[in-house]
Amino acid sequence: ADSRVIKTILALTNNPNRRKEPYHIVSRMREPENLSVARMVGGTEVELVPVYDLIARITAQTCRQSGLSVVYTDLLDFGGDEIYFRYEPRLAGTTFGEVLTAYENCSVIGLRKADGRIELNPPPDAEVSAEDALMLIAEDDTTITLSGNSGPEVVAGTIRKPRPRGQKPERTLVLGWNGRAPTMIAQLDRYVPPGSEVTVVASEGAGLSTRFDGLGHQTVSLRAGNTTDRRTLDRLGVPSYDHVIVLSYSDELSPEEADSRTLVTLLHLREIAERSGRPFSIVSEMLDDRNRELAEIARADDFIVSDRLVSLMMCQVSENKEYSAVFEQLIDPEGSELYLKPAYEYVEPGVPLNFYTVVEAACRRGEVAVGYRVEAEAGDPRKSYGVRLNPAKSRPINFAGSDKIIVLAES
Repeated sequence: ADSRVIKTILALTNNPNRRKEPYHIVSRMREPENLSVARMVGGTEVELVPVYDLIARITAQTCRQSGLSVVYTDLLDFGGDEIYFRYEPRLAGTTFGEVLTAYENCSVIGLRKADGRIELNPPPDAEVSAEDALMLIAEDDTTITLSGNSGPEVVAGTIRKPRPRGQKPERTLVLGWNGRAPTMIAQLDRYVPPGSEVTVVASEGAGLSTRFDGLGHQTVSLRAGNTTDRRTLDRLGVPSYDHVIVLSYSDELSPEEADSRTLVTLLHLREIAERSGRPFSIVSEMLDDRNRELAEIARADDFIVSDRLVSLMMCQVSENKEYSAVFEQLIDPEGSELYLKPAYEYVEPGVPLNFYTVVEAACRRGEVAVGYRVEAEAGDPRKSYGVRLNPAKSRPINFAGSDKIIVLAES
């Protein structure tokens, strides 16, 4: 419970026999309203991972960006690519846009300024000083070396000019309920176009009396229903929705029971999708990572394993407390976040090119390209669901029309 976490932090930091050196304390906090109290008690010695807020924000982003949960897991998992800070005096005086192509095997995503401020995706013409630390995505700190290539080869004639993207209202169906649902719906409101709709279907009494005030872009309707019942799902007209989010009943059921209900719902949704022939994205929340492999037969677009993501986040912050500020910005609707956008918007599909070309195409839009997703491999866990984070920039690529570019962008 949050109250016990706060008491433990208080006991550590105010013990009369404590050490003189500052502690580096990392803990999880469930309720957002308890964060300020815990920070007041722990001061600069404590870094907190807000569980409900973290998972709610990632779910809101992921339901509109198929594959995004894989990107987040790769960044947090010590077995894949991670975020590092590196001083590079030789790049002092260059612009951020020039720094983007200074590494063959690393992706620069921002700067840590001399005063400690984190700037993700600063303007391409922003000057890099000797006091700035580069933020990079790299496989390991030993792979962070300048390429020495003063003029990276950009394949001429393959970069497409930006075109305005039309936005139409989106319909989202939420099946299930837990304490993170109100925060997730509030966060989703900051991404969707005006006129959008959210329909929530959950068991009787499971948060269906919640009020959603202050939403500017979407309306919310609440219905009672059994989300594991096929007749209930058929009456909803599931194929008419753009996004479907399956939440676990984690507040009222054990992890095993909650995941079992989620799995049954996902199996119904898979059959509905196959019969309708109309694509809609499915994002599912799982509690136990061991159930994810079992649930993969339902072929949801993304699985968000709550406890695993929080645990990975805590491990990363325990290694480097600055990671907390970086990730907080990544999941904040203000500023730059991670997006998966159609590759054909950036470069010509079906034409051999390299990732230097993709980086340049994104830079011209004020964005940072950090990877891509091969849509043909999206259902294959052995190939990371098609996600290629931080690829070697000189390696040849040939994008299909449905492939995506992973970028840091403001929208």
